[in-house]
Amino acid sequence: MSDTALSIQDLSVRYGAVEALKGITIEVPAGSIVALLGANGAGKTSTMRSISGLVPKTRGKVSLFGADITKYSPEKIASLGISQSPEGRQIFRELTVKENLLIGAFVLKNRKQEAACFERVFGIFPLLKERLNQVAVTLSGGELQMLAIGRALMSSPKVLLLDEPSLGLAPLVVRDMFNVIKAIREEGTTILIVEQNALQTLKIADYAYVLTVGKITTQGKASELIKDKALVDAYLGGH
Repeated sequence: MSDTALSIQDLSVRYGAVEALKGITIEVPAGSIVALLGANGAGKTSTMRSISGLVPKTRGKVSLFGADITKYSPEKIASLGISQSPEGRQIFRELTVKENLLIGAFVLKNRKQEAACFERVFGIFPLLKERLNQVAVTLSGGELQMLAIGRALMSSPKVLLLDEPSLGLAPLVVRDMFNVIKAIREEGTTILIVEQNALQTLKIADYAYVLTVGKITTQGKASELIKDKALVDAYLGGH
């Protein structure tokens, strides 16, 4: 098995005449947190959706533990161990917390696996257990984000894609959310995180890439990039 969990090579994505990604290359080592940072419109969400198979690639290659998954369907990619918590959460608001979590478990083989995933999610987010039969529309913003990440974890992924997990959350909730992300990695899940909150993300990441208008313009160890105050404050809008 490759030490690289996720490899993106020369990836390009085009929407009509607009080239959203212009040949980016990203390596995500197994067991790491890798951050993809950048302003709105940089191409971060296009990267995530392309990895998940939700948008077609113009060119390039995506590999999971050395196996080429470039042309696989979203369902096949999910079954192999990539799960995404999307930007904006995309929770089914009229369904209960339990029903939303079960949607995330569609790739599991049996009830025993399902029960184990429920226990894992409740261990990370005890509040979801308390809210299990509550309709999602009644949850707070922070609770909805817990549900979105919990749903992504219900497939027991090898690689978790997090798209703007701190978006719209209060500062105290943001801090708690980043602690949770760190805990998920400590359990052995590899994470690729897209964020505009550069400072908090660099505190928990091992490595980071900065995306600017579809191109990687900066990359390096998070512990080094966090020292670049101009990068964090002015360019990336750190908090």
